[in-house]
Amino acid sequence: MKANEVRRAFTDFFVERGHHHIPSASLIPHDPTLLFTVAGMVPLKPYFTGEEIPPFKRAVTVQKCVRAGGKHNDLDEIGRTSRHLTFFEMLGNFSFGDYFKSEAAAFAWEFITVTLGLDPARLWVTVHISDDEAEAIWRDEVGVAAEHIQRLDEDNYWRMGDTGPCGPCSEIFWDKGEEFGSDGGPARGGEDRYIEIWNLVFMQFEQHDDGTQTPLPKPSIDTGMGLERTVSVLQGVDSVWETDELAALLTAASRLTGVEQGIDPERDVSLRILADHARSTSLLVSDGVFPSNEARGYALRRILRRAVRHAHLLGVERTVMAGMVDAVVEVMGPDYPELVRNHQFVRGVIDREEIRFRDTLRTGQAILDQQMSELDPGAPLPGDTAFLLHDTYGFPLEVTQEIAAERGVEVDVAGFEAAMAEQRRMAKDARKVAVGVDPAAFIELTDQFGTTEFTGRTEDTSEARILHHADGILVLDRTPFYAESGGQIGDTGVITTDTGVLRVVDTRWILPGLTAHTVEPVSGTVEVGQVATASIDADRRAAIRRNHTATHILHWALRSVLGDHVRQQGSWVGPDRLRFDFSHYDAMAPEQIREVEDLVNAEVLDNSICHNFETTMPEAERLGAIAFFGDKYGDVVRVLEAGRHSVELCGGTHVSSLGDIGAFRIVSEGSIGSNIRRVEAVTGLVTVDLLRRADDTLSVVANLLGVSPDDVVDGVERRLADHKARRDEVAELRQRLAIGRAPALAADAVDGVVVAEVDGVDRDRLRDLAVSVRDQPGVRAVVLGAGFDQGGAGLVAAVTPDSGFRAGALIERAKKTIGGGGRSADDLAVAGGKDASAIEQALDQARTAAGIL
Repeated sequence: MKANEVRRAFTDFFVERGHHHIPSASLIPHDPTLLFTVAGMVPLKPYFTGEEIPPFKRAVTVQKCVRAGGKHNDLDEIGRTSRHLTFFEMLGNFSFGDYFKSEAAAFAWEFITVTLGLDPARLWVTVHISDDEAEAIWRDEVGVAAEHIQRLDEDNYWRMGDTGPCGPCSEIFWDKGEEFGSDGGPARGGEDRYIEIWNLVFMQFEQHDDGTQTPLPKPSIDTGMGLERTVSVLQGVDSVWETDELAALLTAASRLTGVEQGIDPERDVSLRILADHARSTSLLVSDGVFPSNEARGYALRRILRRAVRHAHLLGVERTVMAGMVDAVVEVMGPDYPELVRNHQFVRGVIDREEIRFRDTLRTGQAILDQQMSELDPGAPLPGDTAFLLHDTYGFPLEVTQEIAAERGVEVDVAGFEAAMAEQRRMAKDARKVAVGVDPAAFIELTDQFGTTEFTGRTEDTSEARILHHADGILVLDRTPFYAESGGQIGDTGVITTDTGVLRVVDTRWILPGLTAHTVEPVSGTVEVGQVATASIDADRRAAIRRNHTATHILHWALRSVLGDHVRQQGSWVGPDRLRFDFSHYDAMAPEQIREVEDLVNAEVLDNSICHNFETTMPEAERLGAIAFFGDKYGDVVRVLEAGRHSVELCGGTHVSSLGDIGAFRIVSEGSIGSNIRRVEAVTGLVTVDLLRRADDTLSVVANLLGVSPDDVVDGVERRLADHKARRDEVAELRQRLAIGRAPALAADAVDGVVVAEVDGVDRDRLRDLAVSVRDQPGVRAVVLGAGFDQGGAGLVAAVTPDSGFRAGALIERAKKTIGGGGRSADDLAVAGGKDASAIEQALDQARTAAGIL
């Protein structure tokens, strides 16, 4: 069976057995503790922890995964083992309090032995040393031979963390045969002989802080089968590199580099790294990760640059990664259509990163080679060298470590980190709970009353009952207040009861679907159980609606002007402005900004109706809806159709017609990171106010110039011309004055050398005066120093061609004394500094240099 056939067979098998098929989630997880999605259960973690109620009891997924950072890091093993990969796919079936061990084991065995047709005699099963139940199920219910069931300790126990769901697990192994190692099963036999292909986790306990465990009320199942390992077994090959999809990528790497496989083991490693890294980088960029020096972007950059370095090791001078992207899309596109849609964008991002790194790779490699050649035997590469390579030449630390390790040299990582700490700010604290309280305290509230009903799409004021009020947090059973999400800030307003009034200063989710109002007392008291009237600030909400809908039209306009590679990377929507972050590799030109503004305003003037409705995710995809970065979507989603062109997923609040947005104006555009731009804009009355203030400023300027507003440009140009003429006239007079002082200064020459402090000159006149003195009869060299009215100090040295002096040498020490530097030629040197009080000392140094002191 080929890889794509296994994907389909696995999904079909479990769908036929009542499992809901969930398409692969993004490689960017919603779990802030993870860089990437590292396992099939990661997107489903809230269901297992009880943070969210699963909308189905059984699920099946084929999940994209990447392990290339933090504790989940297989990067060093890639290409050197038969099974390690940065990108892999995890096949998984899940039960949320539905079936448990018996059904999970039966499903697994049936799929492996019947659907896939693997020989039961070559399969082994392991269980935890404490799990008598699982062993009995495998032996007595499933029919696995007792001698093929073994017990393991920690290897067969799974924990989500120090606390939380945990339980024993059971693994299924394939015996590759005696030529791969000793007999004895997974517990005692050869590691390369027995390979794990499926792990069944039995979540049946809750781990507590005190070390005790209690049974979970609804035990659950989480399984994971590695696609690549399973396919290697089915295709009868010794390693994942020989499976159909990876073999196709290796063929592409060989073709693009001109390096034949199977000739040199080290060159084979480089080819495998190219194949693997092309797969992981293509899918990461497609999912919205971009090369940068922070977090996920840095991990991506490290993988990419490692691949480029191995292409360089193979002797390839031209770029190859764009061609590898093409191969990845051809191989994996049928199963991941978003990769096909994003093909050209992914290709462009990766190609530009390769070009950027190749520009510095050769120089950085030469510096590293030189430094390592000068090391004493056994000495590490200094941390400041590793930092120089990172900071100046773009070498990720891991690439430097890999190159050094190839020559038996360690890197002083502590020294590198110390150098890095001086330049980089510390990473921000892990994301905190938005409202600053423990959400676990509110799980019981949700269990008792359910989630908050949001009424704010149809009304600004709602009657509601108070369910919780403590520590400045108030929870209602229903509310018109929008909780901050999707970039839209939370509503403000008031909540009143018969006995008191509260001011709402912010609104957020404390748990998914549970709205928390941050409140301040105004008068009286408010008690739990009271009926309350909740009223939002309607004018503020209207302004937020205008800006939020405008972000959607802006997104469409940016894609229209800059290209389909533009994707939202974040947003902030408030009452006074909007902020929109998007992927793009260059600054927008002024004419592009105007074109975007024109497109948005044309849509506003068209005044099309906005439709905001709920539908299923597949239907939204059929409509062409674009998902916004960072938002989390379930099976039922909200879609916003804003005008003729914009169809996007969004749960925020929006105008009913585009004309409600009013005038739209971009106020700034700039970079906020590698390949990420930010636009800030205003709408409605804020735009009107902006234009009024601009008109007022124009009127003030026109009055000062004594012209009409229409003639301001001409008036400014005339004033500038007058100013220039007067400035030139003053400069000419100063020049004459300088020349007039020259004979007096020349008269004080010692052996044809003049060294003096002068006053009443600026930087330019100091230079002119020095040249004038030099040109006086009998003067061979001159050094003048001055303190300036505007602050700072200056030195100028000027010499004649036959003087025997070099101008720069005369003030080489002196310019450092005044705390500065400057430019020099043989006949003229100019220096500026900060310390005017050191002029006399500096001039003495010049006299010494000239030999007259």
